Amino acid sequence: MKITISENTPTVLRFRLSDASVNVANALRRIAINSVQCFAIDKVTFYENSSAMFDEYIAHRLGLIPLATPKSYDEKDEAVFSLDAEGPATVYSRDLKSSDKSVKVANDDIPIMKLADGQRLKFDGKAVLGTGMKGSKYQPGLVTYTQSEDGKHYDFYIESFGQMSAKEILERALAVMNDSIKDVQKAIKK
Repeated sequence: MKITISENTPTVLRFRLSDASVNVANALRRIAINSVQCFAIDKVTFYENSSAMFDEYIAHRLGLIPLATPKSYDEKDEAVFSLDAEGPATVYSRDLKSSDKSVKVANDDIPIMKLADGQRLKFDGKAVLGTGMKGSKYQPGLVTYTQSEDGKHYDFYIESFGQMSAKEILERALAVMNDSIKDVQKAIKK
């Protein structure tokens, strides 16, 4: 296999995969979407919500806010995002306070809720690691490819949602793929 990178920015990675089968290309795409771990707010405890929106609606919006996901974390780690806001105000993702300075909101300008005069919103949201197989809020980005007409190469496009760079999505996907191959090899040897 050979990878040739044509664009590499924090949010976008374009590369050509050569000397590989369509099975390998599709496995890489699916692993990048479904098996790369990301933090997302999973459980929200509301202490007060006098806004016009239901708790469940706000919790769903919170789950879709991309959170920076450093490499050094594992399944048992978590971070708590807190908010205590009163209207009139528009509450943005930047208003969420994290219990872990490394796990933070990836985009500060995502509107969460508009509060009218006298409305209050107070909650804690627990962020945990998960993969795209558990839910779309854990997907690190968009991954697509096109196959050349002769079938000899695949042009990949990776766009990060902000949890990590686009190149890091590829690196983590390759690491997951490598670990999976090792697990199969161990199982065969038994």
